[in-house]
Amino acid sequence: MALIKSISGIRGTIGGSVGNALTPIDIVKFASAFVAFLQKRITDHRLTIVVGRDARISGERVNQLVCSTLQFMGADVIDLGLSTTPTVEMAVIKQHADAGIIITASHNPMQWNALKLLNSKGEFISKAEGNELLEIVDKQDFNFSEIENLGKYTSYGNAIKDHVDAIMELSLVDAQAIRNANLSVIVDCVNSTGGIALKPLFERMGVTDVKFLYDEPTGIFPHNPEPIPEHLSAISNEMKRHNYDVGFVVDPDVDRLAIVKEDGEMFVEEYTLVAVADYILQHQKGNTVSNLSSSRALRDVSRQHGVEYNASAVGEVNVVEMMKATNAVIGGEGNGGVIYPELHYGRDALVGIALFLSFMARCGKSCSEIRSRYPAYFISKNKIELQPAMNVKSILDTIAENYKQYEVNRIDGVKIDFDNGWVHLRTSNTEPIIRIYAEAGTEVQAEHLAKKIMMDIREIVK
Repeated sequence: MALIKSISGIRGTIGGSVGNALTPIDIVKFASAFVAFLQKRITDHRLTIVVGRDARISGERVNQLVCSTLQFMGADVIDLGLSTTPTVEMAVIKQHADAGIIITASHNPMQWNALKLLNSKGEFISKAEGNELLEIVDKQDFNFSEIENLGKYTSYGNAIKDHVDAIMELSLVDAQAIRNANLSVIVDCVNSTGGIALKPLFERMGVTDVKFLYDEPTGIFPHNPEPIPEHLSAISNEMKRHNYDVGFVVDPDVDRLAIVKEDGEMFVEEYTLVAVADYILQHQKGNTVSNLSSSRALRDVSRQHGVEYNASAVGEVNVVEMMKATNAVIGGEGNGGVIYPELHYGRDALVGIALFLSFMARCGKSCSEIRSRYPAYFISKNKIELQPAMNVKSILDTIAENYKQYEVNRIDGVKIDFDNGWVHLRTSNTEPIIRIYAEAGTEVQAEHLAKKIMMDIREIVK
């Protein structure tokens, strides 16, 4: 059993003891604390909070607990039901709500669930706000409302339509070009809410030749739901057997996007953002942002377009803060997260698909031809499980000291820039692990860099 409290929310496995898993009591405590946190800031009106969820088996029950708790705390609830993370983010703005809660554990397996917290802009709360919230949780510093002040409950079923409508209004989403290109598409929705959201999107874009895999929102994931190459054999094999122009894979809450080329080989999730940014920058000049663990390819493409690239700490909230500070027109994360601020400041697989199909349709090139436009970097992604005896700060400090002759960045863990690549190690916000990412010009070089650092860590732990 596992329970992780972080500045971005609470995440854990269903079932177990209080404080050691995502139990009903932990859910109620955290939702109550979130309302108390908001009530300290908003005193002139009753709070309104938007709630939406992915299709996890536990989702409906968690949703009932969350919505009831918010009402007992005196907040009105707008329940979107089955939805996507970017849809909830946009609904907070459209509904003029004070906050939002997304019930999803994103790429984690189906025994996990989580509460992800949004401010009134439909963006994740900041680190400082998250720390304040955690103090309220620990102290249980909240009071439930008396009977005459209980919040109201409203369901809203058009949030996905609103989301799709907004995407179709974007000037760089070219439905006419997509329709004329007559592209053949296949999509893996991992039996969550991707099918609910993507079907109306493809219909609005005029894509009629589309096959959906795992599009029923049962919450029973047919494979590991993280959209990385080793989990995507089903769509890859289907594309090798039949003739498709492009494949798309989304995670359970539809904020990450992986692309599969026409030959069934991976476009590689690191290059989802790179390709979309390339398309945007051809028509809209401006700066770009990704995080420290993302590929150098975005930096290279940005320079080719004559714009500035900046790297932020890992985490959507950090990317968004950097995008705002540098007036970036496109940004995101190398895990397939595309953030297009003309729509909203949040990772959004739907807008990523719409922009990528517009790119394909306008340039008339295949996925493979588009991918060949970009420098070939290889990223090795590894992790080390955290043990109770590990002193993570000491480990990171020692690594930084051992490699101080190179360029070392400490804004988020430790990133070491070598002549032939880089290594970034940091603790995860969502799992009890140290992530170790390495990038170089060849797969062998990237693996070598990662293994060298992992060996160093094992020696330090000994």
